[in-house]
Amino acid sequence: MPLFLPDDHLKMTLTQVLEALLFSAQKPLTIRELKQALTGAGNDNEVAPNQFARVKEAEVAAALSQLKTEHTLTPRGFQLVEKADGWQLLSHPDCAHWVRQLFPGPKPARLSPPALETIAIIAYRQPITRADIEAVRGVSIEGVLQNLMERGLVKIGGRAELPGRPLLYETTQFFLEHFGLRSLDELPNAEELRTRYLPMAPPAPLTVTGDAGRLELSPSATANAPQD
Repeated sequence: MPLFLPDDHLKMTLTQVLEALLFSAQKPLTIRELKQALTGAGNDNEVAPNQFARVKEAEVAAALSQLKTEHTLTPRGFQLVEKADGWQLLSHPDCAHWVRQLFPGPKPARLSPPALETIAIIAYRQPITRADIEAVRGVSIEGVLQNLMERGLVKIGGRAELPGRPLLYETTQFFLEHFGLRSLDELPNAEELRTRYLPMAPPAPLTVTGDAGRLELSPSATANAPQD
């Protein structure tokens, strides 16, 4: 004999379903992805019709905010975090000491002070040339810059419209995820530090050569120009 549960047992709140989706996901989910999962589920199930078939993105966003508040007010071993590429359930940082026991592999190396200084300059002033970064730091950053690129925190964003067309560097999407930022606007004191004066590399001198009066880099300028 089939067992039928009362309707109350078949209904879940929106926050409950969102929590289940985020718990099951292997990556952050955007509000649009969550809405698609909600609206596309159980349409052909006559016993338990989809009560969220017409849910709106605004309702999903409101439920996520409510869920985040609940996680904040009620101490749990995990938390709901909004990242650059969506929402995700993560273990609480205070539990890292125990959670780490499940992953005994080598710990990721921390960024050195020179690397942190370099990536901070790039983050606030991107896109920026290597010469301008070195003008701020006062030292060569070739090794540090290469390390940041290998770790996926910095990438080449193009070339500057300057003599020699030096490479421009900028932060990556992984940079935002690594530092728990949704966008670059969440950088501390973003507006102030983006406009504060910083030293810049001197422009390469130009000389007029040739009968046509073309502007070309002088030999000394070419020798001294920073190479990427």
